[in-house]
Amino acid sequence: MNIERPIPFTCGVLDRVLPMHMMIDSKGVVQHAGPTIQKVFASRKVVGRNVFGLLELRRPRNITRIEDISKIDAKRVQLKIRDEFGMSLTGAVAMMPNLDSVLLNLSFGYSIAEAVARYELTGSDFAPTDLAVEMLYLVEAKSAAMDIASQLAHRLQDEKEVAQSQALTDGLTGLSNRRALETRLERQLQRNVPFSLMHLDLDFFKSVNDTHGHAAGDAVLEMVAQILREETRQEDLVARVGGDEFVIVLDNQVYPTRLEKIAARLIKRIEKPITFHGSVCRISASIGVVPSTNYARPDQSVMAEDADKALYASKRAGRAAFTIAER
Repeated sequence: MNIERPIPFTCGVLDRVLPMHMMIDSKGVVQHAGPTIQKVFASRKVVGRNVFGLLELRRPRNITRIEDISKIDAKRVQLKIRDEFGMSLTGAVAMMPNLDSVLLNLSFGYSIAEAVARYELTGSDFAPTDLAVEMLYLVEAKSAAMDIASQLAHRLQDEKEVAQSQALTDGLTGLSNRRALETRLERQLQRNVPFSLMHLDLDFFKSVNDTHGHAAGDAVLEMVAQILREETRQEDLVARVGGDEFVIVLDNQVYPTRLEKIAARLIKRIEKPITFHGSVCRISASIGVVPSTNYARPDQSVMAEDADKALYASKRAGRAAFTIAER
């Protein structure tokens, strides 16, 4: 049998209109392959190879030789690329009598999006009339829309988290606020883990505002907040609940000797002069402490009231003092 190779004109036309085609001779050897097929098998030789070494024929299953395709009624075949991806292909078969060859035109079908990603294909790698290109555009549009939706969802989540954080945070000091304190106390009581409530009020803070102005007062509050953060643990909670009032939840900390050391250390640090724009601001702190172990069944409001009473006992004692509520 005299086999002629496809003339260049024929191949050039086919490359433009059927970029995923193969011209295969009667022995199953690939005589020519379209540019997209060449791209898919970029690292492997295509022309001169047996087609069944490149592609696995899945359907019809009774075909083992390329020349047998002409003997069946079906001109549609299912194949799989013999590579690490094993992508499925749909093929349309046409006999080329004048060239004594088989034209096999291939398509990725519904797997086009996956193929585009794996073989780095673009719209120009497909025939302009190929519906797969329309699908590719739809996939790209859907992907872009999903990316935008995902970005929007992440932004909304970030904004939600920021809003939630702001709702539980004091704007000036960055400490927790009263709402966060109440939430923490509810959780603390549900956990049934012992803790102490420390109520701290700044002494002589009003004179700082009156003498040096509110900007100086804000600077003092920020410095006190920093001290409270540094002198407490990560598991503790520090909240600003009023102008110059702070409450600390000391998790699993109820022993009087330990509470005394914490209170004394806080007072010592807060008493150190704070400089603001060349002016020296002097304050101190009075502290009231109540351990949850003082109660058979601790109650948030009762503990807050008892801590407040202990605080004012410290004020009456001359300020710059601490008082631990007794059972």
